[in-house]
Amino acid sequence: MLPIQHLMGGGGVDGAIHRAAGPGLYAACLKFHGCPTSEARITSGFNLPANYIIHTPCPIWHGGHNSEPELLANSYLNSLQLAEDNGCHSVVFPSISTGVYAFPLEKAAKIAVNTIHNFLMDSQVVDMVMMVCFDPETLAVYQNQLHL
Repeated sequence: MLPIQHLMGGGGVDGAIHRAAGPGLYAACLKFHGCPTSEARITSGFNLPANYIIHTPCPIWHGGHNSEPELLANSYLNSLQLAEDNGCHSVVFPSISTGVYAFPLEKAAKIAVNTIHNFLMDSQVVDMVMMVCFDPETLAVYQNQLHL
C-alpha cells in the first residue's frame, strides 16, 4: 500500500506554487485528504496564469528497490492523463523527485522524457509538454535525454 501524502505545500517547487496560487489552493487541497504516491489530483490555477494545477506526490529515492522508477513514471503518466481528461493542450512539469526526494537526476530525466514521449504518441488533446529546469545541470541532463 502506497503512503498517502498531503498536498498542502511545503518547500521547493510545491511551496512556490502554493505561495503564488494563494490561499484558495490550500483550501482546495484540503478536500482531497491527501493523495497516494504517483496518483494525481487537479485543482483550479487560482492566482497563477494557468487554468489548472495538477498535483502528484512523487516517490522518495531509497536506492531504487522500492518501485521508485515505476512510481515516478506513474506520477508523470497520471498527471498527463488528468490533463488530457480535462482538455489541457499544454502541460508544464518541473523535474519531479530530483530535489529533496533525491531521485538521481539522470535516471529521473530518462523516465520523464520516455514517459512523456510515449504519452504524446497517442494523445488526442495534450500536444505540448515543457520541462522547467531549476539549474543549468538539470537543463543539460534533460537536453541530453532529448538527443539520445
